[in-house]
Amino acid sequence: MPIKTRYVFIVTMDVAPDKEALFNEVYDTEHVPYLSQVPGVLAATRFKTEPAAFVLGGEKRELKGEGQPTYMAMYEIESPDVLLSKEWAAAGEKGRWVKEVRPYTTNRFHVVRKIVG
Repeated sequence: MPIKTRYVFIVTMDVAPDKEALFNEVYDTEHVPYLSQVPGVLAATRFKTEPAAFVLGGEKRELKGEGQPTYMAMYEIESPDVLLSKEWAAAGEKGRWVKEVRPYTTNRFHVVRKIVG
């Protein structure tokens, strides 16, 4: 599906294996819905690393994602200012995420990207 804006906020992380089911449940049923209601958030999509392979220069290369976070969420935002709003701050602290999930996440990275093409 086409991206509807010029900015995306990308969050990547790993989660403790014994908390993975809870992580996915809370992310899908609480965290993304709360953040999606913030003014200026147009869409949210979640990803999980999947092993694969590709051919480059006639050689098969394995894609295992070593060292990279397993999970990624991409939020389409109208502007980076959305992330500074009181609504964004409040939404990120709602529900079970803060106490039951966030403490069990590691290897977290956050970045805003501007779409150039």
